[in-house]
Amino acid sequence: MESLAQHYPDHLRTLRQSADRLLTHHRIDTLVIDAGQPLGIFLDDMEYPFKANPHFKHWVPLTAHPHCFVIVRPGETPTLLYYRPVDFWHKVAPVPTESWVEHWNLVPYADLAELPKLVPTGERVAYIGAHPERAAQLGLSLVNPQSLIDGFHFHRSLKSRYEIEAMRQANGLAVKGHQAARDAFLRGGSEFAIQQAYLSAVGQGENEVPYGNIIALNEHSAILHYTKLERAAPAVSRSFLIDAGASVHGYASDITRTYAADPASRFAELIAAMDQHEQAIVAKLQPGVRYTDLHLEMHSRVAQLLTQFGLAEGSTEALVASGVTKAFFPHGLGHPIGLQVHDVAGFMQDEQGTHLAPPEGVTLRCTRVMEANMVMTIEPGLYVIDSLLADLSDQAKAMLRHDGIDWLRPYGGVRIEDDVVVGVDGVDNLTRNQGLS
Repeated sequence: MESLAQHYPDHLRTLRQSADRLLTHHRIDTLVIDAGQPLGIFLDDMEYPFKANPHFKHWVPLTAHPHCFVIVRPGETPTLLYYRPVDFWHKVAPVPTESWVEHWNLVPYADLAELPKLVPTGERVAYIGAHPERAAQLGLSLVNPQSLIDGFHFHRSLKSRYEIEAMRQANGLAVKGHQAARDAFLRGGSEFAIQQAYLSAVGQGENEVPYGNIIALNEHSAILHYTKLERAAPAVSRSFLIDAGASVHGYASDITRTYAADPASRFAELIAAMDQHEQAIVAKLQPGVRYTDLHLEMHSRVAQLLTQFGLAEGSTEALVASGVTKAFFPHGLGHPIGLQVHDVAGFMQDEQGTHLAPPEGVTLRCTRVMEANMVMTIEPGLYVIDSLLADLSDQAKAMLRHDGIDWLRPYGGVRIEDDVVVGVDGVDNLTRNQGLS
């Protein structure tokens, strides 16, 4: 974590400068960011796993610390209210002593009843958090002002070196997990066993990784968010799709790979072809390029794959215009990634929150023009999803090759995904540069 510590001061300095400007512009004296509080399970004495407010962990590398607050005033050292109760039922985290603490006014407190005395109040104090009822209890009436949040979200799209390094390390952890999962698949493991191999290699539990891992064997690979995890291994393992990441200091990685049980098979050739197209799109991820254009180009490339592997016939233009490529590739090319797996501001064109939706009929999470230091995923896919094929027009169905579709159906589909930093002089592929081919 030494490299993270090295870059944190500049990261915090940038955050403070941006916050000072936004707070002054919106005539706000003080910003109060609530890490959040655990949510109780209905009619139970248990709680759901705690997830910190992303605005909170943008400022401090604390992800498992409820009832903490960041307090920001323009021109002043920010304050961290650090909740550390006296509790003999649970292990209480120590007061942090890492190097980042020296840049903060750290105020530990042990009793929630102390909060009204610690949190500033007034008409020009803004609260950002998931608990408006808590804001009301603290006397804060300016809750989650949209114009302020829009400004923070828009600028969060450009990552600091600290943030990029955190995601680089998150990719490094996930790569270890992917390699362990691949080996478990080749040994004939079940989806559940492969998941356990992944988590063990990453060193994170199911509630620590940034999202529910997709561990899909055979036809399950065509279920885009498959998370059921069969305990028993299938009689025959033909294919394996894994979409899984890791977290470092609250920053996510999100990686997908597809494997064939037989490396000499036609399906393995499809994986290799998709990989080539994915890397070609990654190479075009540069400043000034609108992400929507890359998505549309990928549909043309999917059309080429459909004809190459005998899944459909017709011109590239006809396969795209008729909706055939969308039936095989129904999701977006990718999305911004950072503090959240599907990070914010994908449609925002400026800090005022100007929204640009995708073109009609296009499924996509980002319409931005790329800028240096954005971090994006690129994740094209191709699947046999019978319900989508059935919804095609008769004209589109006439272009399908059912013998090819019947061949691919038992394999489910293929998806390849990398996390990529947009750079002025080329991309920084955080995934492949960590050793995952």
